[in-house]
Amino acid sequence: MPIIHSLEQATDERLADYRDLTDVALRSKSEPAEGIYIAESLKVLERSLMAGHRPLSALTTQQWLGRLEELCERYSELCTDLPIYLGRDSVLESITGFHVHRGTLASIARPALPTVSDLIQDCRRVVILENIVDHTNVGAIFRSVAGIGADAVIVSESCADPLYRRSVRVSMGTVMQVPWTRAGSWSELVSDLTGSGFELAALALTPEATPLDDFAKNPPKRLALMLGTEGEGLSAEALRSADHVVSIPMKGSVDSLNVAAASAVALWALR
Repeated sequence: MPIIHSLEQATDERLADYRDLTDVALRSKSEPAEGIYIAESLKVLERSLMAGHRPLSALTTQQWLGRLEELCERYSELCTDLPIYLGRDSVLESITGFHVHRGTLASIARPALPTVSDLIQDCRRVVILENIVDHTNVGAIFRSVAGIGADAVIVSESCADPLYRRSVRVSMGTVMQVPWTRAGSWSELVSDLTGSGFELAALALTPEATPLDDFAKNPPKRLALMLGTEGEGLSAEALRSADHVVSIPMKGSVDSLNVAAASAVALWALR
């Protein structure tokens, strides 16, 4: 069973994992370096446990304690002797920097990521995220991948962290169920994909782009769909590596969709 620790003040040194959660730049560097991520809400924690991820501790209030204990009991093999820190709402807000209205946070050990070649071995549809920096967009894309259908996601070196708290929350925890990894250099990624029989399709606005509905009539058997950063889109290097350039036809003087919305449209067409 978990071990309950009552908190009286926010300065408790055992709570380092939960400090300054609103500092995006700090947390984006510190969490991967320390091998943790933060699960916000019982639903996200449950997704983590379903994926076999090991919680290191949890932070909650009296209102949510009973449900947290029930969840720990269902996944007792992962939650044995789990430290649960119990405090008032004001104490949690002082620690984290925001009102924890979802009631519970948990520090989770990051799982080891597979190599690109291992990840794509049995895949037919892969989504590539190049330099997408907004955590909300990353989370929304993972949710589309999980809900509409693709086998895996590969994020570039400079892409936002899929396991950052905001990404996890927006994805509704689906970042735990979608297989994913982080690529090394772009040339290595392209080599792994083409060597495994994938054709690369860039979602981009270029004069020679094929309309998505035409491309979807006869898509490649193994397809890697590439999505680029907000605003500028895919890099010149990514576009040069593409076997196909595809665009979503637009109306009303609008040239494109937000990258997360575009991912949903493209995945639906290619399902």
